[in-house]
Amino acid sequence: MAFGAPFISSPMEVEAQWLDFNGHLNMAYYNVLFDRGVDQVFDQLGLDAPYRAATGNTTFSAEFHLCYLKELHLGDKVTAHFQLLDHDEKSFHFYQELWHEDGWLSATGEGLGLHIDQSGPRVAPMPAHILTGFAEMADAHRALPRPSRVGRQMGIRRKPAQAATG
Repeated sequence: MAFGAPFISSPMEVEAQWLDFNGHLNMAYYNVLFDRGVDQVFDQLGLDAPYRAATGNTTFSAEFHLCYLKELHLGDKVTAHFQLLDHDEKSFHFYQELWHEDGWLSATGEGLGLHIDQSGPRVAPMPAHILTGFAEMADAHRALPRPSRVGRQMGIRRKPAQAATG
């Protein structure tokens, strides 16, 4: 398999039913766009609908951190970029970006995904052919720089107290 570094989804368009009362993309639909982009990655890795039907295995999100950088509006077209940061036999750590067709960054996301046996449901090892795909993607993505937005901590940023003048 040949993996782009990073993987870039096909273009996706902001839909009318996704807008909030402010006239821009509702926060939940940034996740939809990221999810649709990662679905394209999963299809390439073999974690597609036939795999799920044949094995009863799927993926679940364990954690996802999203940062909104610039609003999207009706009709805006974006691509979701995906960078695999790490993986093991049961999980994978990744970073995503939503890029507007005009060349600006709209949002970033960092996630932890799990391979799930739905009969439990429980976290389960991936089969060899899926792990091979993750290893090949990791090799393709290894040369990419670690994004500066990975590992961001959430909290209120305070300015340091200024020294009193006397």
